[in-house]
Amino acid sequence: MNAIHIRGATKVFNPGKSSQVEALADIDLAVEPGEFITLIGPSGCGKSTLLRLISSLALPTTGSVEVNGKPAEQARLDRDYGMAFQTSGLFDWRTVAKNIELPLELMGWSKADRRRRSSEMLELVKLGDFAKHHPSELSGGMQQRVAIARALAFSPSILLMDEPFGALDEMTREHMQDELLRIWRDTGTTLVFVTHSIPEAVYLSTRVVVMSPRPGRIAAVIDVGLGDRQASTRDDPAFFSKVTEVRAALREVEG
Repeated sequence: MNAIHIRGATKVFNPGKSSQVEALADIDLAVEPGEFITLIGPSGCGKSTLLRLISSLALPTTGSVEVNGKPAEQARLDRDYGMAFQTSGLFDWRTVAKNIELPLELMGWSKADRRRRSSEMLELVKLGDFAKHHPSELSGGMQQRVAIARALAFSPSILLMDEPFGALDEMTREHMQDELLRIWRDTGTTLVFVTHSIPEAVYLSTRVVVMSPRPGRIAAVIDVGLGDRQASTRDDPAFFSKVTEVRAALREVEG
């Protein structure tokens, strides 16, 4: 069973009005459990919209989106996925631990279970010493790690990430990429990740999905095949070859 299966999905905003926008057209995509898929394409090509269809935060105009073998809306109700965005979205009046516990609190977990789980998640993202700190006391990269911990706190099988490292400096961004790969390997979570960075897409992914300008279509799906990533991967000729392949695909769709 696919973790995500999209068939013939389109998305039209404001249909029939003068402001009508066709954001996505004829999207077909299957994602296997445990894959790391990156969506890349020109600004406005519908990457974030596609993520919203998967998460059932928006509904397709035509076509279907299934998550774990059921309609995306049911998967959302079943809490099959977590989400992380470009900004961490943490609440500064809550401690780091309490931020991680928030979705568990809303789901009715007991106080003891929430504390245990937040402690586990802080260890996973290597922030065990910061449970009682507040977000404003953390760096941007640390805040994003807390956001990832919160998104994974209730053990979703799928994590959706919309440019989560876009606002970070280059060195912090590379560190966060390595941390995310470690978490992905440790949890076995299926990941769908939106980025504008070609090197980031290649470094992180099992497959890179290249999208065309609006209306967004899938123009190419590139298997990365670099094996386990580590710092030396960024200097590997095979890495540069894949970066060149993705860049060529993007140039072709942009004309």
